[in-house]
Order: sequence, then structure tokens, then C-alpha cells
Amino acid sequence: MWVMTNRFNLKLLLCFAIVLVLSGNSIALAARLNAVIDLSSQTLSVRLDGNRLYVWNTSTARKGYRTPIGTFSPKRLERIWYSTKYENSPMPYSIFFHGGYAIHGTTDLKNLGRPASHGCVRLHPDNARILFDLVRKVGMRESRIIVRK
Repeated sequence: MWVMTNRFNLKLLLCFAIVLVLSGNSIALAARLNAVIDLSSQTLSVRLDGNRLYVWNTSTARKGYRTPIGTFSPKRLERIWYSTKYENSPMPYSIFFHGGYAIHGTTDLKNLGRPASHGCVRLHPDNARILFDLVRKVGMRESRIIVRK
């Protein structure tokens, strides 16, 4: 009886763990820092350990371009970067998350809050610096970038 109960408990525990991982709610897999980009509202909200710290206007892809949708981990941080594709444009505080796509500061402040980019996520340079510093402090492994429609 004891062996059968332990086997049942083990199977139940294994099923529970699988459900947690598949649902994306696993505590072990949860990121501490989340940058959530909402394409419809053109905002980026920053959450640390579940607490909302900031909500900023952003600019994402304008007509004819796209900002990738999904959940990403930061791949590379560059305090200063210049676009190799678009006229050597400055991209301060770049957080690359999908190929050449990044969250970064912009000098085009008048367009924050509406689609205006070639696909990157643009922020006011002060806000880009804050997010960049948070990712460095928390770590890229503990950070997620979530882009939603």
C-alpha cells in the first residue's frame, strides 16, 4: 500500500509540474524584470518582482514594418550603438532581443506614443537608460521582453 501511494503521489507531483511549466507559471522560470510593450497603446510598462515601476510612451513599427510579437530574453546590451541599416542612426541604451530588433533611446521624441520606427521599440533616452540599467542590475537571464498586440 505504501509503495502504491508513493507512486501515485509521485505521478501527481509530476503532472502538476508539467502543467506549471506548460502554462508558463512556473516559479523557477519566472523572470524578475518584465518589459511589456503594448503595440495598440504604444506603451512600455516595466515590472520588477511583480510590481509596476514605470509606464512610458514608446514608438514601434510604422506601416510597412513590423515589431516582432512574443516573449523574448535580452540577447545583448550596448550603451551606445549606431544602426548599420538605417543611416548610422544613434541607438543609445540598446537592449537587443530578437536579431537586430532592440529597445533603445531615440531623438525623435515628437513621435513617442505612435508607430514611427522600422521595427525597434523606441523610448525617451532617459527612460531607455533606466530600463538598460535595470536589465544590467537584475541580469539578462532574469529579464523578459514581452511584445503584445
